[in-house]
Amino acid sequence: MDRVVFTVTRHEGQWAVEQEGRYFGHSRDKEDAKAAANREARANQDAGRPCQVRVIGEHGFFA
Repeated sequence: MDRVVFTVTRHEGQWAVEQEGRYFGHSRDKEDAKAAANREARANQDAGRPCQVRVIGEHGFFA
């Protein structure tokens, strides 16, 4: 089974969660976006799908 990956990243001047090209959980605060990613990951995990939450720019580096 493939792992569902949620990536917290900058999007349109805010922090957001990206998953397979879909952006959600937009916030000016990175911690709010991380919380949105973790909620979504928990829901997927509870449904039996393995997940991973990644944060891009966590240490000031952006791709």
